[in-house]
Amino acid sequence: MERYLDVRVEVAAALATGQPVVALETTVYAHGLPDPINLQAAAAMEAAVREEGAVPATIGLLRGRVVVGMTPDEIEELATGAAVAKVSVRDIAPVIATRRPGATTVAATAVLASTASISVMATGGIGGVHRGGEDSLDVSADIQALSRTPVAVVCSGAKSVLDLGRTLETLETLGVPVIGFGTDEFPAFYSSDSGLGLEYRADDPADIATIIEVQGALRRSQGILVVQPPPVSDAIPRAEVDGWIEVALREARDSGIRGKDVTPFLLESVSRTSRGRTLETNLALLESNARLAARVAGHL
Repeated sequence: MERYLDVRVEVAAALATGQPVVALETTVYAHGLPDPINLQAAAAMEAAVREEGAVPATIGLLRGRVVVGMTPDEIEELATGAAVAKVSVRDIAPVIATRRPGATTVAATAVLASTASISVMATGGIGGVHRGGEDSLDVSADIQALSRTPVAVVCSGAKSVLDLGRTLETLETLGVPVIGFGTDEFPAFYSSDSGLGLEYRADDPADIATIIEVQGALRRSQGILVVQPPPVSDAIPRAEVDGWIEVALREARDSGIRGKDVTPFLLESVSRTSRGRTLETNLALLESNARLAARVAGHL
């Protein structure tokens, strides 16, 4: 594995000396946010991690290797490149073998973080069961990866364009603990409320770290999903978001959008219809989740 894994000096040193490290994905920069906001988000997330005393480990694929702890120039290469692959778990080996640049999804980032002995990562929202997924069987690999990878993923729930109820049920079926940080309800990404209650809540990052430690001590293969609402000042009422999503779903159907292109298409449509409000919320929750992940890592 060392032949294909490049853990950069700062990250390797932090891991060797027991300093907290937080893994960050790159698909959100390469395929989720427009330029130049994507680079602003990348800088803000890394800065938030550092401000909380942890080391950021942004993960991506470049020149036939997995890079753990990318430089700003390397992040920009993925964020602005014209032919950057969207890398989920199934894509890791083919993209490395063909030496294509690749931005990692939540699933791939979690798997590669675990390979590098990093136990906490931050993102905006995970993928999940798509609307109509009971017929199409369109379910994000993020769900399966969480059920098999001992990494804690800090996020604001699943992307609100998905079927949140079925996503939460699938996580339960696969044995993935979902912990609400400061909330008893599964967040709806842009919105604080989804109407879906949670079994477990924590109000202190130290309590989340304890859950992670117990899960590890019991050698459970599942990861842990830590969810927190977007910052109060940036949250959008759920009814407004649902209206924008309906418009986006119609556009996707009319355009014949399918597979892995659906979520990016829907998010772009919602951002356009909302006149950028969802984009502002996305940026705020990305930074907030990175900050919480660093606090949790600091207690491990």
